[in-house]
Amino acid sequence: MLNSKVVKGFTKLCSDGFYQGWHERNGGNLSYRMTAEEVEALKDQWCEDRPWAEIGTEVPELAGEYFMVTGSGKYMRNIELDFADNVAVIRVNESGTKYKIVWGLVNGGRPTSELPTHLMNLEVIKRRDPELRVVYHAHPANTIALTFVLPLKDDVFTREIWEMATECPVVFPQGIGVVEWMVPGGREIGVKTSEIMKTKNVAVWAHHGMFVCGHDFDETFGLMHTVEKSAEILVKVMSMSDRKRNTIQPDDFRALQGPFGIRLDEEFLYEKHSDRIGEK
Repeated sequence: MLNSKVVKGFTKLCSDGFYQGWHERNGGNLSYRMTAEEVEALKDQWCEDRPWAEIGTEVPELAGEYFMVTGSGKYMRNIELDFADNVAVIRVNESGTKYKIVWGLVNGGRPTSELPTHLMNLEVIKRRDPELRVVYHAHPANTIALTFVLPLKDDVFTREIWEMATECPVVFPQGIGVVEWMVPGGREIGVKTSEIMKTKNVAVWAHHGMFVCGHDFDETFGLMHTVEKSAEILVKVMSMSDRKRNTIQPDDFRALQGPFGIRLDEEFLYEKHSDRIGEK
Protein backbone atom coordinates (compact mmCIF):
# COMPACT_ATOMS: atom_id res chain seq x y z
CA MET A 1 0.00 0.00 0.00
CA LEU A 2 2.57 2.57 1.11
CA ASN A 3 4.79 1.87 -1.90
CA SER A 4 1.97 2.31 -4.42
CA LYS A 5 2.10 5.08 -7.03
CA VAL A 6 -1.18 6.56 -5.86
CA VAL A 7 0.05 6.94 -2.27
CA LYS A 8 3.26 8.58 -3.47
CA GLY A 9 1.34 11.04 -5.65
CA PHE A 10 -1.13 11.87 -2.88
CA THR A 11 1.74 12.43 -0.43
CA LYS A 12 3.69 14.64 -2.82
CA LEU A 13 0.75 16.98 -3.37
CA CYS A 14 0.20 17.36 0.39
CA SER A 15 3.89 18.07 0.98
CA ASP A 16 4.15 20.48 -1.95
CA GLY A 17 1.19 22.46 -0.61
CA PHE A 18 2.65 22.55 2.90
CA TYR A 19 5.99 23.87 1.65
CA GLN A 20 4.16 26.60 -0.27
CA GLY A 21 2.72 27.76 3.07
CA TRP A 22 -0.86 26.84 2.20
CA HIS A 23 -1.49 24.47 5.12
CA GLU A 24 -1.11 26.12 8.50
CA ARG A 25 -1.89 23.77 11.40
CA ASN A 26 -4.57 21.35 10.11
CA GLY A 27 -5.68 23.64 7.28
CA GLY A 28 -6.67 22.17 3.92
CA ASN A 29 -7.67 18.73 2.68
CA LEU A 30 -7.40 16.42 -0.31
CA SER A 31 -9.54 13.68 -1.83
CA TYR A 32 -9.01 11.28 -4.70
CA ARG A 33 -11.49 8.95 -6.46
CA MET A 34 -9.58 5.74 -6.98
CA THR A 35 -9.54 3.83 -10.26
CA ALA A 36 -10.84 0.27 -10.53
CA GLU A 37 -7.29 -0.90 -11.18
CA GLU A 38 -5.97 0.75 -8.02
CA VAL A 39 -8.77 -0.75 -5.95
CA GLU A 40 -8.14 -4.23 -7.32
CA ALA A 41 -4.41 -3.98 -6.66
CA LEU A 42 -4.75 -2.81 -3.04
CA LYS A 43 -8.04 -4.12 -1.66
CA ASP A 44 -6.52 -7.27 -0.14
CA GLN A 45 -4.91 -4.95 2.46
CA TRP A 46 -8.22 -3.33 3.45
CA CYS A 47 -10.82 -4.21 6.07
CA GLU A 48 -14.49 -4.03 5.05
CA ASP A 49 -15.85 -4.85 8.52
CA ARG A 50 -15.94 -1.35 9.98
CA PRO A 51 -19.27 0.43 10.59
CA TRP A 52 -20.97 2.81 8.19
CA ALA A 53 -21.22 6.52 9.00
CA GLU A 54 -23.44 9.23 7.56
CA ILE A 55 -21.84 11.45 4.91
CA GLY A 56 -24.23 14.33 5.57
CA THR A 57 -25.37 14.53 1.96
CA GLU A 58 -26.28 12.22 -0.91
CA VAL A 59 -23.90 11.27 -3.73
CA PRO A 60 -25.67 8.40 -5.55
CA GLU A 61 -23.42 8.60 -8.61
CA LEU A 62 -20.44 7.65 -6.39
CA ALA A 63 -22.15 4.54 -4.97
CA GLY A 64 -19.75 1.70 -4.27
CA GLU A 65 -16.64 3.70 -5.15
CA TYR A 66 -13.46 4.11 -3.07
CA PHE A 67 -11.74 7.36 -2.13
CA MET A 68 -8.46 8.36 -0.54
CA VAL A 69 -9.03 11.32 1.81
CA THR A 70 -7.12 13.27 4.44
CA GLY A 71 -8.26 12.97 8.06
CA SER A 72 -10.11 15.57 10.10
CA GLY A 73 -7.76 17.56 12.31
CA LYS A 74 -4.72 16.03 10.63
CA TYR A 75 -1.76 18.11 9.51
CA MET A 76 -0.67 18.03 5.86
CA ARG A 77 2.89 18.30 7.15
CA ASN A 78 2.60 14.88 8.79
CA ILE A 79 1.32 12.92 5.81
CA GLU A 80 4.79 12.30 4.41
CA LEU A 81 5.92 11.26 7.90
CA ASP A 82 3.09 8.83 8.73
CA PHE A 83 0.63 8.29 5.89
CA ALA A 84 -1.42 5.59 7.65
CA ASP A 85 -2.11 7.82 10.67
CA ASN A 86 -3.27 10.82 8.64
CA VAL A 87 -5.10 9.45 5.60
CA ALA A 88 -8.03 7.08 5.08
CA VAL A 89 -9.40 5.03 2.24
CA ILE A 90 -13.20 5.08 2.40
CA ARG A 91 -15.97 3.33 0.52
CA VAL A 92 -19.36 4.91 -0.26
CA ASN A 93 -22.41 2.68 0.21
CA GLU A 94 -24.85 1.68 -2.53
CA SER A 95 -27.25 4.54 -1.83
CA GLY A 96 -24.54 7.21 -1.72
CA THR A 97 -25.52 8.32 1.79
CA LYS A 98 -22.91 6.63 4.00
CA TYR A 99 -19.24 5.78 4.03
CA LYS A 100 -16.98 3.38 5.87
CA ILE A 101 -13.22 3.51 6.49
CA VAL A 102 -11.54 0.46 4.97
CA TRP A 103 -7.92 1.49 5.55
CA GLY A 104 -5.89 4.11 7.41
CA LEU A 105 -6.39 6.53 10.31
CA VAL A 106 -4.75 3.78 12.34
CA ASN A 107 -4.74 5.81 15.56
CA GLY A 108 -8.38 6.79 15.26
CA GLY A 109 -10.23 9.66 13.68
CA ARG A 110 -12.54 10.34 10.77
CA PRO A 111 -12.23 11.79 7.28
CA THR A 112 -11.95 15.53 6.73
CA SER A 113 -14.82 17.66 8.00
CA GLU A 114 -15.14 18.90 4.42
CA LEU A 115 -16.07 15.38 3.23
CA PRO A 116 -19.58 16.42 2.06
CA THR A 117 -18.08 19.16 -0.12
CA HIS A 118 -15.39 16.85 -1.49
CA LEU A 119 -17.81 14.06 -2.40
CA MET A 120 -20.40 16.40 -3.87
CA ASN A 121 -17.72 17.96 -6.05
CA LEU A 122 -16.27 14.59 -7.02
CA GLU A 123 -19.74 13.54 -8.15
CA VAL A 124 -20.22 16.70 -10.20
CA ILE A 125 -16.85 16.56 -11.93
CA LYS A 126 -17.24 12.83 -12.64
CA ARG A 127 -20.44 13.71 -14.50
CA ARG A 128 -18.54 16.34 -16.49
CA ASP A 129 -15.49 14.17 -17.17
CA PRO A 130 -15.10 10.66 -15.67
CA GLU A 131 -11.33 11.09 -15.54
CA LEU A 132 -11.47 14.11 -13.23
CA ARG A 133 -10.54 12.42 -9.94
CA VAL A 134 -8.85 14.91 -7.59
CA VAL A 135 -10.36 17.64 -5.39
CA TYR A 136 -7.94 19.80 -3.39
CA HIS A 137 -8.60 22.51 -0.81
CA ALA A 138 -5.92 24.83 0.59
CA HIS A 139 -5.45 28.29 2.10
CA PRO A 140 -3.21 30.27 -0.31
CA ALA A 141 -2.66 33.66 1.30
CA ASN A 142 -2.69 35.96 -1.72
CA THR A 143 -5.91 34.54 -3.14
CA ILE A 144 -7.56 34.89 0.27
CA ALA A 145 -6.30 38.48 0.58
CA LEU A 146 -7.96 39.41 -2.71
CA THR A 147 -11.36 38.30 -1.41
CA PHE A 148 -11.23 41.27 0.99
CA VAL A 149 -10.73 43.88 -1.75
CA LEU A 150 -12.14 42.56 -5.03
CA PRO A 151 -15.86 42.26 -5.73
CA LEU A 152 -16.94 38.69 -4.99
CA LYS A 153 -18.12 38.19 -8.55
CA ASP A 154 -16.98 35.44 -10.91
CA ASP A 155 -16.44 37.77 -13.87
CA VAL A 156 -14.41 40.40 -12.02
CA PHE A 157 -12.32 37.91 -10.03
CA THR A 158 -11.53 35.86 -13.14
CA ARG A 159 -10.64 38.85 -15.28
CA GLU A 160 -8.29 40.38 -12.71
CA ILE A 161 -6.48 37.06 -12.20
CA TRP A 162 -6.33 36.35 -15.94
CA GLU A 163 -4.72 39.72 -16.61
CA MET A 164 -1.79 38.94 -14.32
CA ALA A 165 -0.28 36.16 -16.46
CA THR A 166 -0.87 35.04 -20.04
CA GLU A 167 -0.86 31.37 -19.01
CA CYS A 168 -3.92 31.83 -16.77
CA PRO A 169 -6.65 31.68 -19.45
CA VAL A 170 -4.76 28.78 -21.02
CA VAL A 171 -4.59 26.82 -17.75
CA PHE A 172 -8.13 27.58 -16.58
CA PRO A 173 -10.15 28.85 -19.56
CA GLN A 174 -13.41 28.15 -17.70
CA GLY A 175 -12.57 30.94 -15.25
CA ILE A 176 -13.03 31.12 -11.47
CA GLY A 177 -16.18 30.81 -9.40
CA VAL A 178 -16.50 32.67 -6.10
CA VAL A 179 -18.45 31.58 -3.02
CA GLU A 180 -19.30 34.33 -0.54
CA TRP A 181 -18.40 33.57 3.06
CA MET A 182 -20.27 30.60 4.50
CA VAL A 183 -19.73 28.26 7.44
CA PRO A 184 -17.46 25.49 6.11
CA GLY A 185 -17.94 21.76 6.54
CA GLY A 186 -21.64 21.40 5.84
CA ARG A 187 -23.93 20.54 2.97
CA GLU A 188 -24.84 24.15 2.08
CA ILE A 189 -21.34 25.26 1.15
CA GLY A 190 -20.88 21.96 -0.65
CA VAL A 191 -23.91 22.71 -2.81
CA LYS A 192 -22.60 26.21 -3.66
CA THR A 193 -19.17 24.85 -4.56
CA SER A 194 -20.51 21.98 -6.64
CA GLU A 195 -22.62 24.43 -8.66
CA ILE A 196 -19.35 26.11 -9.64
CA MET A 197 -17.65 22.79 -10.36
CA LYS A 198 -20.34 21.92 -12.90
CA THR A 199 -18.51 24.21 -15.34
CA LYS A 200 -15.24 25.32 -13.70
CA ASN A 201 -12.14 23.79 -12.12
CA VAL A 202 -11.52 26.60 -9.59
CA ALA A 203 -13.73 27.79 -6.74
CA VAL A 204 -12.61 30.49 -4.32
CA TRP A 205 -14.14 30.58 -0.84
CA ALA A 206 -14.19 34.18 0.36
CA HIS A 207 -11.92 34.83 3.36
CA HIS A 208 -11.07 31.12 3.56
CA GLY A 209 -9.30 29.45 0.65
CA MET A 210 -9.58 27.73 -2.70
CA PHE A 211 -10.95 24.46 -4.11
CA VAL A 212 -9.60 23.05 -7.37
CA CYS A 213 -10.04 19.80 -9.27
CA GLY A 214 -8.01 17.90 -11.83
CA HIS A 215 -7.31 14.63 -13.59
CA ASP A 216 -4.26 13.83 -11.49
CA PHE A 217 -2.26 15.16 -8.56
CA ASP A 218 0.28 17.18 -10.60
CA GLU A 219 -2.38 18.88 -12.72
CA THR A 220 -4.44 19.76 -9.66
CA PHE A 221 -1.54 21.20 -7.70
CA GLY A 222 -0.36 23.10 -10.79
CA LEU A 223 -3.77 24.69 -11.20
CA MET A 224 -3.83 26.04 -7.67
CA HIS A 225 -0.20 27.13 -7.97
CA THR A 226 -1.02 29.10 -11.14
CA VAL A 227 -3.99 30.91 -9.58
CA GLU A 228 -2.05 31.74 -6.43
CA LYS A 229 1.01 33.00 -8.36
CA SER A 230 -1.23 35.35 -10.34
CA ALA A 231 -2.94 36.46 -7.13
CA GLU A 232 0.49 37.27 -5.70
CA ILE A 233 1.29 39.43 -8.74
CA LEU A 234 -2.04 41.23 -8.39
CA VAL A 235 -1.42 41.89 -4.70
CA LYS A 236 1.93 43.46 -5.62
CA VAL A 237 0.37 45.57 -8.36
CA MET A 238 -2.32 46.79 -5.96
CA SER A 239 0.35 47.70 -3.42
CA MET A 240 1.83 50.10 -5.99
CA SER A 241 -1.34 51.59 -7.46
CA ASP A 242 -5.11 51.26 -7.51
CA ARG A 243 -5.08 51.12 -11.30
CA LYS A 244 -3.16 49.53 -14.20
CA ARG A 245 -1.34 51.53 -16.83
CA ASN A 246 -0.90 48.48 -19.08
CA THR A 247 -2.77 45.20 -19.23
CA ILE A 248 -3.93 42.35 -21.48
CA GLN A 249 -6.96 43.41 -23.51
CA PRO A 250 -10.00 41.28 -24.50
CA ASP A 251 -8.83 40.84 -28.10
CA ASP A 252 -5.43 39.71 -26.79
CA PHE A 253 -7.17 36.98 -24.80
CA ARG A 254 -9.24 35.99 -27.83
CA ALA A 255 -6.04 35.62 -29.85
CA LEU A 256 -4.92 32.83 -27.50
CA GLN A 257 -7.84 30.58 -28.41
CA GLY A 258 -6.60 29.29 -31.76
CA PRO A 259 -2.95 28.57 -30.91
CA PHE A 260 -3.82 26.89 -27.59
CA GLY A 261 -7.05 25.16 -28.64
CA ILE A 262 -9.15 26.73 -25.89
CA ARG A 263 -12.49 28.50 -25.77
CA LEU A 264 -12.85 31.48 -23.45
CA ASP A 265 -16.21 32.51 -22.06
CA GLU A 266 -17.11 35.97 -23.33
CA GLU A 267 -18.53 36.68 -19.87
CA PHE A 268 -14.98 37.39 -18.76
CA LEU A 269 -13.98 39.46 -21.80
CA TYR A 270 -16.17 42.47 -21.08
CA GLU A 271 -15.06 45.99 -22.01
CA LYS A 272 -13.89 47.89 -18.95
CA HIS A 273 -15.08 51.43 -18.32
CA SER A 274 -12.37 52.15 -15.75
CA ASP A 275 -8.70 51.34 -15.34
CA ARG A 276 -9.20 50.96 -11.61
CA ILE A 277 -8.51 47.45 -10.37
CA GLY A 278 -11.68 45.50 -9.66
CA GLU A 279 -14.01 47.77 -11.62
CA LYS A 280 -15.85 46.84 -14.81
